[in-house]
Amino acid sequence: MSPDPDPDAGIRPVACTLERHGAAILDIFNDAIVSSTALYDYQPRPPQAMAAWFEAKRHGDFPVIGLEAADGTLLAFGSYGTFRAWPAYKYSVEHSVYVHRDHRGRGLGRRVMQALIERARAQGRHALIGAIDSANAGSIALHESLGFERVGLFPQIGFKFGRWLDVAFYQRLLDTPEQPVDG
Repeated sequence: MSPDPDPDAGIRPVACTLERHGAAILDIFNDAIVSSTALYDYQPRPPQAMAAWFEAKRHGDFPVIGLEAADGTLLAFGSYGTFRAWPAYKYSVEHSVYVHRDHRGRGLGRRVMQALIERARAQGRHALIGAIDSANAGSIALHESLGFERVGLFPQIGFKFGRWLDVAFYQRLLDTPEQPVDG
């Protein structure tokens, strides 16, 4: 009897595109909206929202990194974007990572986060910031295991599923850029 094949064999990182991954990302977003506090939206996003989302990522030179199974199924993705809109924040980004509900607990979020950290370093970013629902123990443990530190808690700033939600901010500082500049 041969051993079971590795279910993670053939999983590869990809740069996500609207054409190839937009519908899968929308499905993952919408599942998170209706079933969790990973996103503080109330209503599922419509398909046309994805074009604007991808355009904002392209315009800001922000990556959208996915993990695909050998058959092309998107299992997880992550990205980062503007933390705050003022110029002095240009070296700081806020990231997010989502794993399809059927593929959680396999280390895929870690792989996406590691790829985002590498990309941020390559782009000369300095601070990666994650805003995490304070009850999301899995995401908090993942961030802490990757060197993120809790830097703040905003109690009761969201309201969803009939209760107040607290947001914890986690940050990891990188050793980049080598020579930051004003302006």
